[in-house]
Amino acid sequence: MNVANRQSRAFFEARYQASSDPWRFASSDYERRRYQATLDALHRPAYRRGFEPGCSIGVLTDALAPRVEQLISCDLSLTAVARAQQRCRRWKQVHVYQGDVEEGPPSGWFDLMIFSELGYYFSRDRLRTVACRLARSLEPGGEFVAVHWLGESPDHLLHGDTVHGVLAQHLPLERIGGTRHAGFRIDSWRRAR
Repeated sequence: MNVANRQSRAFFEARYQASSDPWRFASSDYERRRYQATLDALHRPAYRRGFEPGCSIGVLTDALAPRVEQLISCDLSLTAVARAQQRCRRWKQVHVYQGDVEEGPPSGWFDLMIFSELGYYFSRDRLRTVACRLARSLEPGGEFVAVHWLGESPDHLLHGDTVHGVLAQHLPLERIGGTRHAGFRIDSWRRAR
């Protein structure tokens, strides 16, 4: 399979058809630590409206929900979306849909963007375009939080550090925080008021 096919809807759908949790998001201690670190990296206790593209089976979505009045999440895979919807069914303010982040965020303004485990599936140019489009939907004071694994995968076009370097260079936002952890990093930006 060539690398371009590893970023397709069909590739992700096949992964979720083959396994209920292909990346062990719901069962791995590493993932639990990453989710907690992501929540800890948020600069506010609560948000009005958040967007989480690439939500997979909704484990992080479920963890974010208590802090966001309206949380919209999407994934390329319809199977992953169905699992995320099931996982988050208790949260009335969560809406999960099948969609491609390259089509842009839903309409309206957001005060939180979670860009997690997603950036390395893009080329540098596509990543810059996608991230800047998301940033334009942030309201003044809104946060953009990026979280990426720092390992190597044949499925990834970019390394996690490269993803964060591209974001740092091109996001029209001010950097407000960053931490490195065992295996992943988190960086946060804010749109100027």
